[in-house]
Amino acid sequence: MQLVVARIGRAHGIKGEVTVEVRTDEPELRLGPGAVLATDPASAGPLTIATGRVHSGRLLLRFEGVKDRTGAEALRNTLLIAEVDPEELPEDPDEYYDHQLMDLDVVTEDGTEIGRITEISHLPSQDLFIVERPDGTEIMIPFVEEIVSEIDLEEQRAVITPPPGLIDPDEAEIASARDAAPATSAAPSGEDAATSPGADGAAARDPHGAPEDGR
Repeated sequence: MQLVVARIGRAHGIKGEVTVEVRTDEPELRLGPGAVLATDPASAGPLTIATGRVHSGRLLLRFEGVKDRTGAEALRNTLLIAEVDPEELPEDPDEYYDHQLMDLDVVTEDGTEIGRITEISHLPSQDLFIVERPDGTEIMIPFVEEIVSEIDLEEQRAVITPPPGLIDPDEAEIASARDAAPATSAAPSGEDAATSPGADGAAARDPHGAPEDGR
């Protein structure tokens, strides 16, 4: 099957290099020298990668036959497409290719249906599932261990344990109001007051958990 692995950006320098927006978790495999990639539009390719390097945090590629800035600029916004075996799995058992996750049903641990994964958004800090709910609305679910407890490819489902407010914003408002409610008894005086639950300086809990890179 064919997968989009990158989008060509603007030209870099005068020797034919281009910046690329990487859309794969394995750029060293998909975008290494010698790789032959189909393109969209098809008229721009196929393209063979001649060299690759990282500059200021961005991947720069140069393609065979593209030797100057004019040729590089002509490729701007072209999508690079790799041919991938649909049965191929990442080396890390905790990682998945986007095509494996697309269209999975999202359910809670008690079996409540949440929706269906329609898109994977790759952000610098973490990945997000874009989930379409039965009513047509969309929600974003961080792909982190604290929230996504199981990926079951055989059953075609992702099991989640959402914190309050992730699925239903009203739950977050109720929880927030409850936490902000004034105490019904007088606060203890002296040293105990500073260490009692809810005192100023208590650490706020992150409802989404610590973000993790990768999938």
